Amino acid sequence: MRALTLYPAIDLKGGACVRLRRGEMNQATVYGDDPGAQAAAWQEAGCRWLHVVDLDGAFAGRSVNATAVRAILAAARVPVQLGGGIRELASIEAWLAEGVTRVILGSVAAKNPALVQEACRVFPGRIAVGIDAREGFVATEGWAETSSLSAEALALRFEDAGAAAIIFTDIGRDGMLGGLNLDATAVLARAVTTPVIASGGVGSVDDLMALRAVAVETPGIEGVIVGRALYDGRVTPAEALAALVG
Repeated sequence: MRALTLYPAIDLKGGACVRLRRGEMNQATVYGDDPGAQAAAWQEAGCRWLHVVDLDGAFAGRSVNATAVRAILAAARVPVQLGGGIRELASIEAWLAEGVTRVILGSVAAKNPALVQEACRVFPGRIAVGIDAREGFVATEGWAETSSLSAEALALRFEDAGAAAIIFTDIGRDGMLGGLNLDATAVLARAVTTPVIASGGVGSVDDLMALRAVAVETPGIEGVIVGRALYDGRVTPAEALAALVG
């Protein structure tokens, strides 16, 4: 089995790199005011992807931290996936033209699945579906709203669309350092053929090794997003990369 991909997170709020707790914007910890430098640091540490989210954009429904994203793109020599407030085909096309490798569509996936399917058709291999769940149900609008749609049901809507990946986040664990929701991640990965990226709750090397063990039995798990644990130094990039090789 190949190594799982490590996606270090760069979450943007007010132009700074932050991490939230359970998606609460008033629970933000600022880790730096130079997103470009952070991007350079992660890639110099050996990371082969960057996961970038415009948190303000997720609430506003449009890109807000464009200047910070462009600074990341200018510094990045590795692929960048970007989400947060991207809800129109023109916006997707614009970010891809600026150098984003993969656009993440989250709220719009639940509210306008036809747009996601169209985006997957127009930009094959360059669209990821972000599924953020609270107690198993999809949350939208920067996690401010929770729907009656299950994460698995939403994922199955795009089974034949050709999405590059599904990013599954357990909101209740995000930023809490208590470990991933391995059971829910595995269930989702077994339900679909689209590769699944786990997110929400990594706090230690042991959490990554546990994911790796699950992925041996569930090949659909492709990678993991890590944020606070890296910023706090609980896990170094080298340790994370080594744990994901198995």
